[in-house]
Amino acid sequence: MRQTQGLLRVVLFLSAFMAFSARAENALPAKVSNNQDAQVLLKKIQSAAQRLNYSGTFVYQQSNQIRTSRITHILSGKNEIEKLEVLDGKPREYIRNNDDVACYVPEAKTVLIEKRITRDVFPAILAANPTDLVDYYSVKMGETGRVAGHDCQAVILEPKDKLRYGYKLWADKATGLLLRAQTFDGKNEVVEQISFTQIEIGNIDHNRVKPTFTNTSGWHIENSVMSQVNLSGWAVTPPPGFKKIQEVKRLISDTQNTGTSATQHGVTTQREVSQIVFSDGLAAISVFIEPGSQSRTEGSMQQGAMNIVGRRQGDYWLTVVGEVPGAAIRQVSNSIEFKSK
Repeated sequence: MRQTQGLLRVVLFLSAFMAFSARAENALPAKVSNNQDAQVLLKKIQSAAQRLNYSGTFVYQQSNQIRTSRITHILSGKNEIEKLEVLDGKPREYIRNNDDVACYVPEAKTVLIEKRITRDVFPAILAANPTDLVDYYSVKMGETGRVAGHDCQAVILEPKDKLRYGYKLWADKATGLLLRAQTFDGKNEVVEQISFTQIEIGNIDHNRVKPTFTNTSGWHIENSVMSQVNLSGWAVTPPPGFKKIQEVKRLISDTQNTGTSATQHGVTTQREVSQIVFSDGLAAISVFIEPGSQSRTEGSMQQGAMNIVGRRQGDYWLTVVGEVPGAAIRQVSNSIEFKSK
C-alpha cells in the first residue's frame, strides 16, 4: 500500500545575493538536522510496523476506487502474526505467520497457501534500510496533524528522478506507527493513498488474529507450489536504486467453470510462471515470464499508482508490473533480453 513524483525545487537568485549568502551559513545546519530527523522517523516507522501490536481499519483509495480492510498485527516472541480482512466486496481473509500466508476464500470454500514475496503491506511499507533511500529520494520532515484521532508527524520523500513516485508518510508521534501513506505523481497529484480510520495500538487480544472461518471441513486446500530459481538467462535492467530481491517459479491454477448452476464444476489447468522482483525499499517491480502459447493482446494499462505492460518476446509472454511511473515500467520492459545457453 504508495508513491509521489517529487517536486523539482526552483531556487530563485535575486539581486539580494549577499543577504542570501549571509543567511545560508545558519540555514544549512537546520536543513541537515531536518534530513537527519526525517531518517530517524523513517527508521521508527519501519520498526513500529514490525514490533508493535495493533489493530485497525484502513481505507485504500486508488483513482475512483475505494476499498476498506482491517488489519491486526501481533508480535508473539520472534513471530509476526497478522490477519488482514477485506471488508468490501467478496470476503477475503489473509492470515500471515512470518512469511507463510493462508488466504481464505469462503465462496469457493478454498484456502490458498503461499509464501510472502514482497514486504510492503500497509503499514509495513518500508522494506529496506531507510538510510538507503537518500540516494534516490530527498527526505525531509513535513507538517504535523491528526489521523484517526492520533497526533502525527509527516515525513516527505521526493524522488530525485522521474522513474519513481514521491511519498508523504504520516506517523503516530507516540509510537511511530504509520497511519497514512500518500503517493504523488510528477504533477504532485495524489494517485494513491492509504489511511487508518480507526486504530488501536498496544494491548491486542491474540485471539483476534485467528481465522474467522474455523470450520473448514470439506474446503479445498491449494498450495502455491513455489521455489527459488536461477533466472540468470534473463537480463533485466531496473531503474537505478532497484535491487533484485527474489527469483521464484510457481504454478498458477486457472479454473474455467462448466455449466450454469450454482454447483457447477470447474476444469483446472496449471501454468508455470517465473517472477523476478526488484525493490528500492519503497516500491517494487515484478517481471513475470511464462510460455507464450496463450492468445493475448499486447498493451499497457494504469490503475492508480500501478502500471502494467504485457508483451510477447519470442516464445514467451512477459508482464511487467510495478507501483512506479509508466516510464519506469516501459524502460524495464524494453530492457529484457533472453540469453540462450
